[in-house]
Amino acid sequence: MALFELTLVLLLIAVALTAVSRWLEVPYPSLLALAGAGLAFLPGAPMIEIDPELALALFIAPVLLDAAYDTSLRDLKRYRLSLALLALGAVVFTTVAVAVVGWKMAGLPIAAAIALGAIVAPPDAVAASAVLGQFKVPHRITAILQGESLLNDATALLIYRISVSATIGAVMLKDAVPVILLSTVGSVAAGYLFGRISLIALTRIEDAASSTVVQFAGTFAVWIVADKIGLSAIITIVVYAITIARTAPRRISARRRVSTYSVWESAVFVLNVLAFVLMGLQARSIVGRLSGEGQGDAFLFAATVLAVVIAARLVWVLGYVAIMRRFARFDGEDQRRDAPTFRGAVLVGWCGMRGLVTLVAAFALPAGFPGRDPIVLAAFAVVLGTLVMQGMSLKPLLRRLNFERDTTIDREVAQARVAIMQAALDVLSRKTSAAAAVVREQYEAQRLVAENPEDAQAATEYDRLRLYAIKRQRDTLEELRRNGTIGDEAYHRLEEEIDWSELAASPAGRFQPLTT
Repeated sequence: MALFELTLVLLLIAVALTAVSRWLEVPYPSLLALAGAGLAFLPGAPMIEIDPELALALFIAPVLLDAAYDTSLRDLKRYRLSLALLALGAVVFTTVAVAVVGWKMAGLPIAAAIALGAIVAPPDAVAASAVLGQFKVPHRITAILQGESLLNDATALLIYRISVSATIGAVMLKDAVPVILLSTVGSVAAGYLFGRISLIALTRIEDAASSTVVQFAGTFAVWIVADKIGLSAIITIVVYAITIARTAPRRISARRRVSTYSVWESAVFVLNVLAFVLMGLQARSIVGRLSGEGQGDAFLFAATVLAVVIAARLVWVLGYVAIMRRFARFDGEDQRRDAPTFRGAVLVGWCGMRGLVTLVAAFALPAGFPGRDPIVLAAFAVVLGTLVMQGMSLKPLLRRLNFERDTTIDREVAQARVAIMQAALDVLSRKTSAAAAVVREQYEAQRLVAENPEDAQAATEYDRLRLYAIKRQRDTLEELRRNGTIGDEAYHRLEEEIDWSELAASPAGRFQPLTT
């Protein structure tokens, strides 16, 4: 009961922290990490342990699906070289660098040291995205960071699972390569197959609640089945999510989609809060077990791992950008213009904040794992250190780098919105009724607004009039319920109708986006 009450309090605190983060203009995960760390010093906080397999399935599966669902295949293809160098190269480089430190400094077995490296290797783009969106940095950078955040999770967790298995004697490191190859190919095929099966099921469900439950259950089922049959659950989930994301929009109704987006966003937020709660509670128990000289050594080791993680990413990113720019001198003018810049490299290198995946991978280490306490403490230090130091200094860094505002997405929105409004006008051109003429006028007004890339989704005069009228509708509906003319059932049905009308009339930005 104490844990449940503490979790409720911390969820409310987390909600308050999101408001504070917007006011301070810092990433909310940075404040969340500080709050989680504060739990380590909270007297009377409960001690808690979580089953390793449950931790991976409960936290990683829905978060990976949420990230994969929003991934752009076009951007993955366009920036495939940079993504490969980050999602594969940077992860392996960081893993090796940290593994050497763990082996030499903490005396960890090689496989356990590699597991530590894999735990702290993958950055999380969530903290960076909140700040980057305010500055409209080049689309190339945001696309690479988001794509990397998804793909590096798969790389790091694959290395993690193999190294943990090698440490406990389930597999030999020398046998890992064929295991990885077979697992990767099988996981891609399984993810696609599961995605197609899930689409068949979802298209036959009409109500929003059932659809959302099936999506959650399906996500966990895919993870569990893939894990049971020896595939990479991470790769399977990523392919599963991308398969659904590319084909579901035309098969799922708007009502179900809006409901699903809201529930998934709330679920991912709660999982992040719970992960940082567990971080603080486990850090408290670890510090309690370490005493005297061992405690000092553990903190020194954690600080060293943090420094190596930050330095390794900067060295890798700046190094590969220097090489790419050298080779770009022999390319054409267009290729040279699209080549990565050193300003971009500094930003990408500094956007190395660690988050949920690192925390959960640390929780998931078996209880008897060699060096578990210093490994978990080091992982917590990396998450806290990167979120606080890099996350809170990101905005001053962006001001210093002074990127030109990138309007790529705004232009694409304007171009596409003009096209869809014109499509509506074309299909209505054959209609001659008075109602069709009124609807055409509204689409023409929306098309005119869409031609302005700076605010292509602004409200039209029709929208403003509807919003003005909707306010009076709400007042009247409230009065009808108050004086007993209608009951609550009629009230709520009409309230929902007005809500949809208000959403339709409101310009983008008035409400929180459904896909954040």
